[in-house]
Amino acid sequence: MKILKKIVIVLLLIVAVLLITALFLKKDYAVKREITINKPKQEVFDYIKYLRNQNNFSKWAMMDPLMTKTYQGTDETVGFISAWDSKADSVGKGEQEIVKIEEGKRIDFEIRFIKPFESKDKAYMITDSISPTATRVIWGFDGHMSYPMNLMLLCMDFDKMLGGDLATGLERLKTKLETE
Repeated sequence: MKILKKIVIVLLLIVAVLLITALFLKKDYAVKREITINKPKQEVFDYIKYLRNQNNFSKWAMMDPLMTKTYQGTDETVGFISAWDSKADSVGKGEQEIVKIEEGKRIDFEIRFIKPFESKDKAYMITDSISPTATRVIWGFDGHMSYPMNLMLLCMDFDKMLGGDLATGLERLKTKLETE
């Protein structure tokens, strides 16, 4: 009985230390990747501002060819929602909404994950002219993990996890736009 009591005390101490540690850890994370596309800025922006076009380059949009996709509103305008539903846990269920557009420069999204877990994050795409025929595209993702879930940031490298997917999507976008 004494050994069981000691085990419980040790476990409670470990949990207490973890919870106290979480109080001092960051709660936000940011991931971004960029690529240069050999097309004029306006042409690139005119393509990426249509949320449906992500189906042609986003790694996530291509992960499950059987997922159901639905749309609400007018694409390329604030308030447009692209939703997905998949039986695959790696894809899950959620929606993405255009929340802000700076014409020719930037488009901001709110991504709402529903399954396999609930979460709300922000994403964006920025176009920046390098020359009349070359455009830098930045694709970024900003997230937040509330206390005590922010403990997971100690063992999860979001830059590594999401960065590769963003880079893959940007490479596909480059190929798509430069071969048209």
